Amino acid sequence: MKPIIGITTESQFDADNARSRGKITLNWNYFEAVSEHGGVPIIIPPTADLNVVVPLLDGWLIPGGLDLDAKHFHEVNHPAVELQDPSRWELESAIYNKIPSDLPVLGICYGCQFVNVIQGGSLNQHLPDELGHEDHGAGKLQTYHVVRDSILGRAIETDTVSGKSYHHQGVKRLGRGVSATARHQDGTIEAIEVSERDWTVAVQWHPERTAEDSASKHLFQEFIRKSSEFRSRKEG
Repeated sequence: MKPIIGITTESQFDADNARSRGKITLNWNYFEAVSEHGGVPIIIPPTADLNVVVPLLDGWLIPGGLDLDAKHFHEVNHPAVELQDPSRWELESAIYNKIPSDLPVLGICYGCQFVNVIQGGSLNQHLPDELGHEDHGAGKLQTYHVVRDSILGRAIETDTVSGKSYHHQGVKRLGRGVSATARHQDGTIEAIEVSERDWTVAVQWHPERTAEDSASKHLFQEFIRKSSEFRSRKEG
């Protein structure tokens, strides 16, 4: 059977909205990338009972989104920060602490920042302040240098990758067991992995937006392959 891939989402709770009480949103191309490479995507909403949902999962994709509250790494928020709804952190931190260490996790953009912070790391809250340019938030096609002997490097089978970035924050102090596995030429960390987990890879760019690129395909293929292996072990 195909592996079940849980995808968390941006959410906005609005208790004053009598009609909807809020919304959850997710770009279509995340679903496409999972489905086209053999996974079955399901949304995990903030109200999900994780005792029921987590046993169903064979992989978890953490997509892009708004900004983490800097209180999670003991800082005050920068004026440029656009805060996410607190329900997202609450949900994803609960999932992260509940899933087994061998469940494959793929983080994208915000997902990369989340993985670093949940592991005890910090973020550069506004890269233009440090770099003097806004190229990482412009959606330009960039080149990143990959550590070839890393989970990411072995997955994409190359030491350079092209991708589009849409972020103004980035990984700063690496978290516990976190290593940087790709960087932009200006030094910005563009990918990380976690040593205490079997397959947790997080990239700062958006491979779902360069779906025809061979490295993007290989990354999703390997994520789904690892999720299939997890499912096989689970079914034992």
